[in-house]
Amino acid sequence: MRKTLLIVLCFFFPFIAVLLNEGLSIHVLWAFLLQLLGHIPGVIYGIYRIVKD
Repeated sequence: MRKTLLIVLCFFFPFIAVLLNEGLSIHVLWAFLLQLLGHIPGVIYGIYRIVKD
């Protein structure tokens, strides 16, 4: 259930979903930068980081 909610959150704020999943790390910065470049790359990276486990 938690991963499902994080994936839904990824569609709106990918960097926050990654932050909640992994804590403060370099991956949060990557998700934020990818979202600045375009929303879709940020979403893809966020979903990847959440389902990777």
